[in-house]
Amino acid sequence: MATDITMPRLSDSMEEGTVLKWLVETGAEIKRGQEIAEIETDKANMTYEADVEGTLSEIVAGEGDTVAIGEVIARLGEGGETPSGGDEEDSAGEDEAEASADEDADDDGADEEEAAEEEAAPVATKEEDSDNGASAGEAKKSSADSGENGDGRVKASPVARRMATEMSVDLASLEGSGPGGRIVKADVQAAADGGGAKAESDEAPDTSSATTATEDKPEPPPSERGAAGDAGAKGETEVIELSRLQKTVARRMAESKATAPDFQLLMEVDMSRCVALRAQLKEVAEKPPSYNDMVIKAVALALREFPRVNGAYKDGSFELYSRVNVGVAVAAQDALVVPTIFDADKKSLGEISRDVRGLAAKVRDGKIAPPELSGGTFAVSNLGMFGVDDVTAVLNPPQAGIIGVGAMKTKPIVDDDGRIVAHEMMNIRLTGDHRILYGADGAEFLGRVRALLEQPLQLAL
Repeated sequence: MATDITMPRLSDSMEEGTVLKWLVETGAEIKRGQEIAEIETDKANMTYEADVEGTLSEIVAGEGDTVAIGEVIARLGEGGETPSGGDEEDSAGEDEAEASADEDADDDGADEEEAAEEEAAPVATKEEDSDNGASAGEAKKSSADSGENGDGRVKASPVARRMATEMSVDLASLEGSGPGGRIVKADVQAAADGGGAKAESDEAPDTSSATTATEDKPEPPPSERGAAGDAGAKGETEVIELSRLQKTVARRMAESKATAPDFQLLMEVDMSRCVALRAQLKEVAEKPPSYNDMVIKAVALALREFPRVNGAYKDGSFELYSRVNVGVAVAAQDALVVPTIFDADKKSLGEISRDVRGLAAKVRDGKIAPPELSGGTFAVSNLGMFGVDDVTAVLNPPQAGIIGVGAMKTKPIVDDDGRIVAHEMMNIRLTGDHRILYGADGAEFLGRVRALLEQPLQLAL
Protein backbone atom coordinates (compact mmCIF):
# COMPACT_ATOMS: atom_id res chain seq x y z
CA MET A 1 0.00 0.00 0.00
CA ALA A 2 1.44 3.37 -1.04
CA THR A 3 1.81 6.13 1.57
CA ASP A 4 1.24 9.78 0.74
CA ILE A 5 3.74 12.44 1.82
CA THR A 6 1.91 15.74 2.19
CA MET A 7 3.05 19.34 2.46
CA PRO A 8 3.81 19.81 6.19
CA ARG A 9 2.94 22.84 8.30
CA LEU A 10 6.35 24.24 9.18
CA SER A 11 5.20 27.49 10.84
CA ASP A 12 2.10 28.77 12.62
CA SER A 13 1.15 31.15 9.81
CA MET A 14 2.06 28.84 6.92
CA GLU A 15 -0.75 28.12 4.45
CA GLU A 16 1.26 26.70 1.54
CA GLY A 17 4.84 25.88 0.67
CA THR A 18 7.05 25.80 -2.41
CA VAL A 19 9.23 22.80 -3.18
CA LEU A 20 12.65 24.30 -3.90
CA LYS A 21 14.66 21.12 -4.38
CA TRP A 22 14.26 17.38 -4.03
CA LEU A 23 17.20 15.77 -2.24
CA VAL A 24 16.20 12.24 -3.28
CA GLU A 25 15.17 10.60 -6.54
CA THR A 26 12.33 8.27 -7.45
CA GLY A 27 13.15 4.72 -6.40
CA ALA A 28 15.30 5.75 -3.45
CA GLU A 29 14.87 4.08 -0.07
CA ILE A 30 13.65 6.66 2.45
CA LYS A 31 14.37 6.38 6.16
CA ARG A 32 12.49 8.12 8.94
CA GLY A 33 14.21 11.43 9.75
CA GLN A 34 16.02 11.56 6.39
CA GLU A 35 16.20 14.95 4.66
CA ILE A 36 14.24 14.60 1.43
CA ALA A 37 13.36 18.11 0.22
CA GLU A 38 14.01 21.82 0.65
CA ILE A 39 10.78 23.75 1.17
CA GLU A 40 10.22 27.51 1.15
CA THR A 41 7.68 28.66 3.73
CA ASP A 42 6.29 32.08 4.54
CA LYS A 43 9.14 32.62 7.02
CA ALA A 44 12.20 30.72 5.86
CA ASN A 45 13.63 27.98 3.67
CA MET A 46 13.65 24.65 5.50
CA THR A 47 14.86 21.12 4.92
CA TYR A 48 11.98 18.67 5.34
CA GLU A 49 12.68 15.36 7.09
CA ALA A 50 10.56 12.32 6.28
CA ASP A 51 8.36 11.02 9.10
CA VAL A 52 7.68 7.71 7.33
CA GLU A 53 9.78 4.99 5.70
CA GLY A 54 9.56 3.27 2.33
CA THR A 55 10.55 3.48 -1.32
CA LEU A 56 9.95 6.80 -3.06
CA SER A 57 7.61 5.63 -5.80
CA GLU A 58 6.42 9.00 -7.13
CA ILE A 59 7.28 12.70 -6.88
CA VAL A 60 3.99 14.55 -7.31
CA ALA A 61 5.06 18.18 -6.72
CA GLY A 62 7.98 19.19 -8.89
CA GLU A 63 10.66 21.71 -7.98
CA GLY A 64 9.16 25.19 -8.04
CA ASP A 65 5.59 23.98 -7.43
CA THR A 66 3.59 25.71 -4.70
CA VAL A 67 1.35 23.34 -2.76
CA ALA A 68 -1.19 23.93 0.01
CA ILE A 69 -0.67 22.34 3.41
CA GLY A 70 -1.96 18.78 3.44
CA GLU A 71 -1.74 18.24 -0.31
CA VAL A 72 0.32 15.33 -1.64
CA ILE A 73 3.87 16.14 -2.73
CA ALA A 74 5.22 12.58 -3.06
CA ARG A 75 4.32 8.95 -2.46
CA LEU A 76 6.12 6.08 -0.81
CA GLY A 77 5.53 2.41 -1.56
CA GLU A 78 7.16 -0.97 -1.75
CA GLY A 79 9.51 -1.50 -4.64
CA GLY A 80 7.60 -1.32 -7.94
CA GLU A 81 4.26 -0.69 -6.22
CA THR A 82 1.76 1.44 -8.10
CA PRO A 83 0.96 4.72 -6.30
CA SER A 84 -2.28 4.83 -4.34
CA GLY A 85 -5.36 5.77 -6.35
CA GLY A 86 -4.12 3.88 -9.41
CA ASP A 87 -7.57 2.89 -10.70
CA GLU A 88 -8.70 2.36 -14.25
CA GLU A 89 -8.74 6.09 -14.99
CA ASP A 90 -5.19 6.61 -13.70
CA SER A 91 -3.99 3.64 -15.72
CA ALA A 92 -5.50 5.09 -18.87
CA GLY A 93 -3.68 8.37 -18.32
CA GLU A 94 -0.41 6.86 -17.05
CA ASP A 95 1.66 7.93 -20.04
CA GLU A 96 0.36 11.47 -19.79
CA ALA A 97 0.98 11.72 -16.04
CA GLU A 98 4.52 10.46 -16.50
CA ALA A 99 5.20 13.03 -19.22
CA SER A 100 3.86 15.98 -17.27
CA ALA A 101 4.48 15.13 -13.58
CA ASP A 102 6.51 18.27 -12.87
CA GLU A 103 4.00 20.63 -14.53
CA ASP A 104 0.72 19.08 -13.37
CA ALA A 105 1.49 18.05 -9.77
CA ASP A 106 -1.58 19.91 -8.51
CA ASP A 107 -4.04 18.52 -11.14
CA ASP A 108 -7.16 16.79 -9.82
CA GLY A 109 -9.23 14.00 -11.32
CA ALA A 110 -11.17 16.40 -13.52
CA ASP A 111 -7.99 17.63 -15.21
CA GLU A 112 -6.90 14.03 -15.87
CA GLU A 113 -10.19 13.35 -17.62
CA GLU A 114 -9.71 16.47 -19.74
CA ALA A 115 -6.24 15.31 -20.71
CA ALA A 116 -7.57 11.90 -21.73
CA GLU A 117 -10.25 13.53 -23.85
CA GLU A 118 -7.69 15.84 -25.42
CA GLU A 119 -5.46 12.92 -26.40
CA ALA A 120 -8.44 11.36 -28.16
CA ALA A 121 -9.20 14.58 -30.05
CA PRO A 122 -6.84 13.95 -33.04
CA VAL A 123 -8.57 10.57 -33.65
CA ALA A 124 -11.96 12.18 -33.61
CA THR A 125 -10.70 14.86 -35.96
CA LYS A 126 -9.62 12.29 -38.52
CA GLU A 127 -13.00 10.59 -38.34
CA GLU A 128 -14.73 13.92 -38.81
CA ASP A 129 -12.51 14.69 -41.81
CA SER A 130 -13.45 11.44 -43.53
CA ASP A 131 -17.15 11.47 -42.66
CA ASN A 132 -18.14 15.13 -42.62
CA GLY A 133 -15.60 16.89 -44.81
CA ALA A 134 -12.55 19.07 -44.34
CA SER A 135 -14.39 22.04 -42.80
CA ALA A 136 -15.51 20.14 -39.70
CA GLY A 137 -12.01 18.69 -39.34
CA GLU A 138 -10.47 22.14 -39.53
CA ALA A 139 -12.76 23.34 -36.73
CA LYS A 140 -11.79 20.41 -34.51
CA LYS A 141 -8.08 20.93 -35.22
CA SER A 142 -8.34 24.63 -34.43
CA SER A 143 -9.96 23.84 -31.07
CA ALA A 144 -7.30 21.27 -30.21
CA ASP A 145 -4.43 23.53 -31.27
CA SER A 146 -5.75 26.37 -29.11
CA GLY A 147 -5.86 24.15 -26.03
CA GLU A 148 -9.64 24.37 -25.63
CA ASN A 149 -12.10 21.68 -24.64
CA GLY A 150 -15.22 21.06 -26.65
CA ASP A 151 -17.12 23.45 -24.38
CA GLY A 152 -14.71 26.29 -25.15
CA ARG A 153 -12.91 26.10 -21.77
CA VAL A 154 -9.17 26.62 -22.10
CA LYS A 155 -7.22 23.56 -20.98
CA ALA A 156 -4.61 24.50 -18.37
CA SER A 157 -3.18 23.04 -15.18
CA PRO A 158 -4.23 24.65 -11.87
CA VAL A 159 -0.71 26.00 -11.40
CA ALA A 160 -0.83 27.60 -14.86
CA ARG A 161 -4.23 29.14 -14.15
CA ARG A 162 -3.03 30.62 -10.86
CA MET A 163 0.13 32.00 -12.46
CA ALA A 164 -1.89 33.46 -15.36
CA THR A 165 -4.13 35.30 -12.91
CA GLU A 166 -1.18 36.66 -10.92
CA MET A 167 0.77 37.69 -14.05
CA SER A 168 -2.26 38.98 -16.03
CA VAL A 169 -1.67 36.55 -18.90
CA ASP A 170 -4.58 35.63 -21.21
CA LEU A 171 -4.71 31.83 -21.32
CA ALA A 172 -6.79 31.89 -24.52
CA SER A 173 -3.89 33.50 -26.37
CA LEU A 174 -1.43 30.73 -25.50
CA GLU A 175 -0.63 27.46 -27.23
CA GLY A 176 -0.07 24.72 -24.69
CA SER A 177 3.06 22.60 -24.80
CA GLY A 178 1.69 19.93 -22.45
CA PRO A 179 0.01 16.65 -23.43
CA GLY A 180 -3.05 17.22 -25.60
CA GLY A 181 -2.20 20.90 -25.97
CA ARG A 182 -2.69 21.62 -22.29
CA ILE A 183 -1.23 24.92 -21.06
CA VAL A 184 1.34 24.38 -18.32
CA LYS A 185 3.22 26.79 -16.07
CA ALA A 186 6.20 26.99 -18.44
CA ASP A 187 3.89 28.38 -21.15
CA VAL A 188 2.54 31.05 -18.80
CA GLN A 189 6.02 32.00 -17.61
CA ALA A 190 7.24 32.28 -21.21
CA ALA A 191 4.27 34.50 -22.08
CA ALA A 192 4.91 36.70 -19.04
CA ASP A 193 8.55 37.03 -20.13
CA GLY A 194 7.38 38.22 -23.55
CA GLY A 195 8.15 35.18 -25.64
CA GLY A 196 5.34 32.70 -25.17
CA ALA A 197 2.11 34.34 -26.30
CA LYS A 198 0.99 33.29 -29.76
CA ALA A 199 -1.82 34.48 -31.94
CA GLU A 200 -5.09 32.61 -31.69
CA SER A 201 -5.12 32.11 -35.46
CA ASP A 202 -2.32 30.48 -37.45
CA GLU A 203 -2.79 33.01 -40.24
CA ALA A 204 -1.92 36.63 -39.54
CA PRO A 205 -4.17 39.24 -41.17
CA ASP A 206 -2.90 40.97 -44.30
CA THR A 207 -1.42 44.23 -43.09
CA SER A 208 0.69 45.08 -46.14
CA SER A 209 -1.56 47.95 -47.20
CA ALA A 210 -1.70 49.37 -43.69
CA THR A 211 2.08 49.15 -43.44
CA THR A 212 2.53 50.94 -46.73
CA ALA A 213 0.14 53.67 -45.67
CA THR A 214 1.79 54.29 -42.31
CA GLU A 215 5.49 53.57 -42.76
CA ASP A 216 6.21 57.07 -44.07
CA LYS A 217 3.98 58.79 -41.51
CA PRO A 218 6.09 60.77 -39.00
CA GLU A 219 5.79 59.88 -35.34
CA PRO A 220 3.67 62.40 -33.42
CA PRO A 221 5.39 64.52 -30.78
CA PRO A 222 5.21 63.27 -27.14
CA SER A 223 2.51 65.79 -26.29
CA GLU A 224 0.18 64.23 -28.91
CA ARG A 225 0.85 60.56 -28.18
CA GLY A 226 -1.63 60.29 -25.31
CA ALA A 227 -1.97 57.21 -23.18
CA ALA A 228 -0.32 54.96 -25.75
CA GLY A 229 2.91 56.86 -25.35
CA ASP A 230 2.92 56.55 -21.57
CA ALA A 231 3.79 52.85 -21.65
CA GLY A 232 6.66 53.41 -24.04
CA ALA A 233 7.97 56.26 -21.93
CA LYS A 234 8.62 53.81 -19.09
CA GLY A 235 10.86 51.66 -21.23
CA GLU A 236 10.92 47.88 -20.96
CA THR A 237 9.00 46.45 -18.02
CA GLU A 238 10.46 43.64 -15.95
CA VAL A 239 7.99 41.65 -13.87
CA ILE A 240 9.54 40.08 -10.77
CA GLU A 241 7.52 37.44 -8.93
CA LEU A 242 7.69 37.73 -5.15
CA SER A 243 9.08 34.90 -3.06
CA ARG A 244 6.89 33.30 -0.41
CA LEU A 245 8.68 35.34 2.24
CA GLN A 246 8.19 38.61 0.36
CA LYS A 247 4.51 37.86 -0.19
CA THR A 248 4.08 37.18 3.52
CA VAL A 249 5.81 40.43 4.51
CA ALA A 250 3.65 42.37 2.03
CA ARG A 251 0.45 40.76 3.29
CA ARG A 252 1.22 41.21 6.98
CA MET A 253 2.29 44.83 6.60
CA ALA A 254 -0.82 45.64 4.56
CA GLU A 255 -3.00 43.97 7.20
CA SER A 256 -1.22 45.95 9.91
CA LYS A 257 -1.87 49.33 8.27
CA ALA A 258 -5.46 48.38 7.41
CA THR A 259 -6.52 46.98 10.78
CA ALA A 260 -4.38 48.49 13.57
CA PRO A 261 -5.03 52.12 14.63
CA ASP A 262 -1.38 52.92 15.26
CA PHE A 263 0.22 56.03 16.78
CA GLN A 264 3.81 57.24 17.12
CA LEU A 265 5.79 58.83 19.94
CA LEU A 266 9.29 60.25 19.46
CA MET A 267 12.01 60.82 22.07
CA GLU A 268 15.63 61.92 21.78
CA VAL A 269 18.12 59.94 23.85
CA ASP A 270 21.51 61.11 25.11
CA MET A 271 23.77 58.15 24.26
CA SER A 272 27.01 59.72 25.55
CA ARG A 273 27.29 57.34 28.50
CA CYS A 274 26.53 54.34 26.26
CA VAL A 275 29.43 55.45 24.05
CA ALA A 276 31.71 55.64 27.08
CA LEU A 277 30.55 52.23 28.33
CA ARG A 278 31.17 50.59 24.96
CA ALA A 279 34.66 52.09 24.84
CA GLN A 280 35.41 50.40 28.15
CA LEU A 281 33.94 47.09 26.94
CA LYS A 282 36.18 47.21 23.88
CA GLU A 283 39.17 46.96 26.20
CA VAL A 284 38.02 43.62 27.61
CA ALA A 285 36.01 42.05 24.78
CA GLU A 286 37.00 41.28 21.20
CA LYS A 287 33.41 41.82 20.03
CA PRO A 288 31.73 44.21 22.48
CA PRO A 289 27.96 44.69 22.46
CA SER A 290 26.68 47.14 19.87
CA TYR A 291 24.49 50.14 20.61
CA ASN A 292 21.59 48.19 19.13
CA ASP A 293 22.24 45.41 21.67
CA MET A 294 21.98 48.04 24.40
CA VAL A 295 18.66 49.22 22.96
CA ILE A 296 17.33 45.64 22.94
CA LYS A 297 18.34 45.15 26.57
CA ALA A 298 16.79 48.47 27.62
CA VAL A 299 13.56 47.63 25.77
CA ALA A 300 13.43 44.18 27.39
CA LEU A 301 13.81 45.61 30.91
CA ALA A 302 11.17 48.26 30.22
CA LEU A 303 8.76 45.63 28.86
CA ARG A 304 9.03 43.77 32.14
CA GLU A 305 7.84 46.92 33.95
CA PHE A 306 5.04 47.67 31.45
CA PRO A 307 3.32 44.33 30.74
CA ARG A 308 0.63 45.77 28.48
CA VAL A 309 3.30 46.85 25.98
CA ASN A 310 4.44 43.22 26.05
CA GLY A 311 1.02 42.03 24.87
CA ALA A 312 -1.45 42.02 22.00
CA TYR A 313 -5.03 42.98 21.19
CA LYS A 314 -7.08 40.03 19.92
CA ASP A 315 -10.81 39.87 19.29
CA GLY A 316 -11.89 42.32 21.96
CA SER A 317 -9.45 41.21 24.65
CA PHE A 318 -5.84 41.75 25.76
CA GLU A 319 -3.22 39.01 25.77
CA LEU A 320 -0.38 39.66 28.20
CA TYR A 321 2.68 37.41 27.89
CA SER A 322 4.85 36.18 30.74
CA ARG A 323 8.00 35.92 28.58
CA VAL A 324 9.77 38.94 27.09
CA ASN A 325 10.84 37.94 23.58
CA VAL A 326 12.22 40.80 21.50
CA GLY A 327 12.23 40.51 17.70
CA VAL A 328 15.09 42.17 15.80
CA ALA A 329 14.42 43.29 12.23
CA VAL A 330 17.12 42.06 9.82
CA ALA A 331 17.25 42.89 6.09
CA ALA A 332 18.27 39.99 3.86
CA GLN A 333 17.45 38.51 0.45
CA ASP A 334 15.24 41.45 -0.59
CA ALA A 335 12.94 40.83 2.38
CA LEU A 336 12.52 41.68 6.05
CA VAL A 337 13.11 38.90 8.57
CA VAL A 338 12.53 39.29 12.32
CA PRO A 339 14.37 36.65 14.39
CA THR A 340 13.59 36.49 18.10
CA ILE A 341 15.76 37.01 21.19
CA PHE A 342 13.93 34.85 23.73
CA ASP A 343 13.80 35.95 27.39
CA ALA A 344 15.81 39.06 26.55
CA ASP A 345 15.03 40.58 29.96
CA LYS A 346 16.84 37.70 31.68
CA LYS A 347 19.90 37.65 29.44
CA SER A 348 23.08 39.61 29.95
CA LEU A 349 24.19 42.24 27.47
CA GLY A 350 26.86 39.86 26.23
CA GLU A 351 24.37 37.03 25.67
CA ILE A 352 22.07 39.32 23.72
CA SER A 353 24.99 40.47 21.59
CA ARG A 354 26.00 36.90 20.74
CA ASP A 355 22.42 35.88 19.98
CA VAL A 356 21.88 38.83 17.64
CA ARG A 357 25.11 38.17 15.71
CA GLY A 358 24.29 34.48 15.37
CA LEU A 359 20.73 35.05 14.20
CA ALA A 360 21.74 37.78 11.73
CA ALA A 361 24.33 35.42 10.20
CA LYS A 362 21.69 32.71 9.80
CA VAL A 363 19.33 35.14 8.10
CA ARG A 364 22.01 36.26 5.63
CA ASP A 365 22.93 32.63 4.88
CA GLY A 366 19.31 31.60 4.50
CA LYS A 367 19.61 29.07 7.34
CA ILE A 368 17.24 30.62 9.85
CA ALA A 369 14.64 28.15 11.20
CA PRO A 370 10.94 28.95 11.79
CA PRO A 371 11.17 28.43 15.60
CA GLU A 372 13.76 31.24 15.66
CA LEU A 373 11.28 33.56 13.89
CA SER A 374 8.28 32.92 16.09
CA GLY A 375 7.21 33.79 19.62
CA GLY A 376 8.12 37.49 19.51
CA THR A 377 6.23 39.80 21.88
CA PHE A 378 7.78 43.13 20.77
CA ALA A 379 10.15 44.29 18.03
CA VAL A 380 13.07 46.66 17.40
CA SER A 381 13.93 48.05 13.95
CA ASN A 382 17.25 49.91 13.67
CA LEU A 383 18.13 51.79 10.49
CA GLY A 384 20.66 54.07 12.14
CA MET A 385 23.57 52.29 10.44
CA PHE A 386 22.21 53.61 7.12
CA GLY A 387 22.29 57.19 8.33
CA VAL A 388 18.53 57.45 8.90
CA ASP A 389 17.76 59.98 11.64
CA ASP A 390 14.21 58.88 12.49
CA VAL A 391 12.43 55.57 11.83
CA THR A 392 8.65 55.13 11.84
CA ALA A 393 8.37 51.34 11.95
CA VAL A 394 5.25 49.42 10.91
CA LEU A 395 3.62 47.28 13.60
CA ASN A 396 4.31 43.56 13.38
CA PRO A 397 0.84 42.19 14.21
CA PRO A 398 -0.41 41.13 16.64
CA GLN A 399 2.33 42.76 18.77
CA ALA A 400 1.33 45.91 20.64
CA GLY A 401 4.38 47.93 19.66
CA ILE A 402 7.68 48.33 17.83
CA ILE A 403 10.55 50.77 18.33
CA GLY A 404 12.37 52.39 15.42
CA VAL A 405 15.98 53.43 16.11
CA GLY A 406 17.73 56.21 14.20
CA ALA A 407 21.36 57.17 13.71
CA MET A 408 23.49 58.54 16.53
CA LYS A 409 24.59 62.12 15.85
CA THR A 410 26.90 64.52 17.71
CA LYS A 411 24.88 67.60 18.72
CA PRO A 412 25.46 70.69 20.88
CA ILE A 413 23.55 70.35 24.15
CA VAL A 414 23.14 72.84 27.01
CA ASP A 415 24.07 71.06 30.25
CA ASP A 416 22.80 71.79 33.76
CA ASP A 417 25.44 74.51 34.27
CA GLY A 418 24.37 76.36 31.13
CA ARG A 419 27.41 75.28 29.13
CA ILE A 420 27.14 74.13 25.52
CA VAL A 421 28.76 70.70 25.18
CA ALA A 422 28.84 68.02 22.50
CA HIS A 423 26.68 64.95 23.17
CA GLU A 424 25.87 61.82 21.18
CA MET A 425 22.13 61.96 20.54
CA MET A 426 19.79 59.37 19.02
CA ASN A 427 16.08 59.27 18.15
CA ILE A 428 13.86 56.39 19.21
CA ARG A 429 10.25 56.25 18.00
CA LEU A 430 7.52 53.99 19.37
CA THR A 431 4.74 52.79 17.08
CA GLY A 432 1.89 51.49 19.22
CA ASP A 433 -1.44 49.78 18.65
CA HIS A 434 -4.01 52.17 20.14
CA ARG A 435 -6.42 49.31 20.82
CA ILE A 436 -4.20 48.12 23.68
CA LEU A 437 -1.86 51.08 24.31
CA TYR A 438 -2.79 54.68 24.94
CA GLY A 439 -0.66 57.78 24.65
CA ALA A 440 0.26 57.91 28.34
CA ASP A 441 1.14 54.20 28.42
CA GLY A 442 3.40 54.57 25.41
CA ALA A 443 5.03 57.73 26.75
CA GLU A 444 5.87 56.14 30.11
CA PHE A 445 7.31 53.05 28.44
CA LEU A 446 9.40 55.06 25.98
CA GLY A 447 10.60 57.31 28.80
CA ARG A 448 11.78 54.28 30.73
CA VAL A 449 13.75 53.03 27.71
CA ARG A 450 15.41 56.42 27.46
CA ALA A 451 16.27 56.48 31.18
CA LEU A 452 17.92 53.05 30.93
CA LEU A 453 20.03 54.10 27.95
CA GLU A 454 21.11 57.34 29.60
CA GLN A 455 22.21 55.38 32.68
CA PRO A 456 23.54 52.24 30.93
CA LEU A 457 25.07 50.66 34.04
CA GLN A 458 21.49 49.58 34.81
CA LEU A 459 21.71 47.32 31.77
CA ALA A 460 24.37 45.26 33.55
CA LEU A 461 22.37 44.70 36.73
